[in-house]
Amino acid sequence: MTQLMGRPILELPGELGGRPLPADLLAGVRTALVGLAVVGVPVLGLWVATPYADNGATGATRLAGALWLLGHGAPVLRGDAGAPLTVTPLLLGVLAVAQLYRAAVAVASRRGPRPRWGGPAAVWAGYCAVAVAVVLHCTGAGLFRARVLPDVLVVGLLAGLATAAGARSARAAGPDAPPRRPAWPLLDRLPAPFRPAGGAAAVRGSVLAAGAGLVAAGGVLVAVAAALDAAVGGGRGMAVLGRGPAALVGLLLLGVVLLPNAVLWGTAYALGPGFAVGSGTVVAPGGTVLGPVPEFPMFALLPAEGPGGWRLAALLLPVLAGVVPAVLLGRAAAGPRAAAEAEAGSGTGDGDGDGGGDGPWPLAVTVVAVLAAALLTGVAVAAASWLAGGALAGGRMARLGPAPWWTGPAAAGWFALVAVPGALLVRHRALCPATVPEADEGVDGGVDGEVDGQAAEELDADADEEALPAARARSAERLRRGVLLLRARGYAAVLRLGGRAPGSD
Repeated sequence: MTQLMGRPILELPGELGGRPLPADLLAGVRTALVGLAVVGVPVLGLWVATPYADNGATGATRLAGALWLLGHGAPVLRGDAGAPLTVTPLLLGVLAVAQLYRAAVAVASRRGPRPRWGGPAAVWAGYCAVAVAVVLHCTGAGLFRARVLPDVLVVGLLAGLATAAGARSARAAGPDAPPRRPAWPLLDRLPAPFRPAGGAAAVRGSVLAAGAGLVAAGGVLVAVAAALDAAVGGGRGMAVLGRGPAALVGLLLLGVVLLPNAVLWGTAYALGPGFAVGSGTVVAPGGTVLGPVPEFPMFALLPAEGPGGWRLAALLLPVLAGVVPAVLLGRAAAGPRAAAEAEAGSGTGDGDGDGGGDGPWPLAVTVVAVLAAALLTGVAVAAASWLAGGALAGGRMARLGPAPWWTGPAAAGWFALVAVPGALLVRHRALCPATVPEADEGVDGGVDGEVDGQAAEELDADADEEALPAARARSAERLRRGVLLLRARGYAAVLRLGGRAPGSD
């Protein structure tokens, strides 16, 4: 009784009742308001700091709402002509997805009964209610205008995917979770001669490694472009920023929000197809064709027009990004048992297995696994390129960013070009048999022949035995005998050079 009097009954979801539906709805509302505050507070602060602002607080809040909607991928109209603005600030999108995912995990992880429409569904409903209010506030005349039906549908779809992923993750980690299905069952549906047994984890790891490498390549290119602009470009980017403190802070914040987009553009540049900054333009290692571009700090980092020249060196970055996936897939293709035998010096390296169990994958299975990882990498890069681009206005600026139908195949091609021979080489190195220790070299021909003959016979005998520790012990004993023989020969040679016969003492 004392425990019941000490705290409200509504806060006992696992003991006396379920979590009320309004609490889950408020969780979704709170999640949306936090994301909206991340955008709205800087915008309102800049509006207060701008001495010549000609719009009231309504215009600032409409701008914050439009940026929040753009972060979800919702299209916004700009200006009196209604020019489409569809470039998604990926940093805001990642923040929204992460917040929704965490809220769904927190709600779905609570035990005890809950209302029929409670839980993650209520979180999604609360989030969408805030989205509807923001869309209605941004409609009507103004610099940025929202479209009710498309914007609500896009925000609702993104929120639904994020909350569903969070709820699924919470259920999979719960104590009463259903048995997990095999990851990536498509690999298990391949015919037996081409099926990489247990290769889902290796394929997934290689795809993640390739994605991280390509994103790092894009970041390196953006950093190099900024350094070159500051060193030899006359600081064009900083010249654009010199318009007062409020404009400086605003453009810097906008550049930070669009930094993930710029990194993905750099990834497309490194892959070869490059990206566009308007219709009829291209920025690629092979050459750059530009026209008039808007005055923006990131656009000031674009290379000058003309042939690529030394910029073709950027094509080496995808090659480096494919090294780690090749190593991962090559080690997985060798198999844990074959890799252990190769390290112990008794691997056979024939590779005639069927890809099952702990044995090595055949060559065809290894190539299939690499091509599957390349295909998945290409799909992921194409999706990221589509999200990173869009339209900045109508007419010439209706096309901005990389083309997914070029960057995706380019990423898959680079992956296959590097990882197929790399994985096969790593597999071969892991399965090749160990050689006889080189310590037996340096003795005369008779002793070498005798030791080599004994070593060959013993190695053949060891290959037929299953006791690996005994084989290691015999190899160590042969090595010790060879070292002692070399020491004796050297001591005898020193005595002869000193004029003393061995054994004269």
